[in-house]
Amino acid sequence: MPRYALKIEYDGAPFSGWQRQNGLPSVQQTVEDALRRLEPSCEGVAAAGRTDAGVHATGQVAHCDLTRDWKPFRLSEALNFHLKPAPIAIVDVARVDPDWHARFSAVERRYLFRILCRRPPVTHDRGLVWQVKSRLDPQLMQAGADRLIGHHDFTTFRSTICQAKSPMKTMDEIRIEEVLRPDGQEIRLHVRSRSFLHNQVRSITGTLERVGAGAWTPDDVTAALQARKREACGPVCPPYGLYLAGVRYAEDPFAEDG
Repeated sequence: MPRYALKIEYDGAPFSGWQRQNGLPSVQQTVEDALRRLEPSCEGVAAAGRTDAGVHATGQVAHCDLTRDWKPFRLSEALNFHLKPAPIAIVDVARVDPDWHARFSAVERRYLFRILCRRPPVTHDRGLVWQVKSRLDPQLMQAGADRLIGHHDFTTFRSTICQAKSPMKTMDEIRIEEVLRPDGQEIRLHVRSRSFLHNQVRSITGTLERVGAGAWTPDDVTAALQARKREACGPVCPPYGLYLAGVRYAEDPFAEDG
């Protein structure tokens, strides 16, 4: 049975998250419904990561098994037709080996968080950024972020309902980018790791925003990390500025088909 990798982007605002949930709209269910319009016997999809309600994606990856031998381009076109009008797009499809797995074959995940600093209400980027009213200091934020890079116990920066067996994670990169726009200052956090804890990126972002605003110092970030207590974390920021930006594999399945 042929297996296909799907690269997916979506606006997470209308959904309860990636994962299928009874009685609630999800990205997974919407994609599976489109697949079953093509092949009713399709068992479903498995994804590289589960995004929460309101979280977006520009580079989610999933896989599915189909009975028909589809040309990747034709499969993407057919799925995008059946996904309308949902804000989901299949941006690439690739044929992969039967033992390739979107989640377990992944070696790195990348997230992006966007903060827009301006006083007027957000219009065009509404639901796509976290708005704060005052400018942030990106150099201070980077100094705070540097305290979190490496292998640490991230108990402080994970949700109390996180189901991961261990709080130990390795942050390979937390990079602060400043983008000056005509309508304000945009701060972008680029985060890379093999895997993440539940709410880890949002917890880190909320803490670093406090550093950028001058309410915390980089030393406070170190103290919070070393406390290994959830209550030591800064405020957890909202989901709608967060994007699953990409998933890396030892061999890029989309290299020849993209």
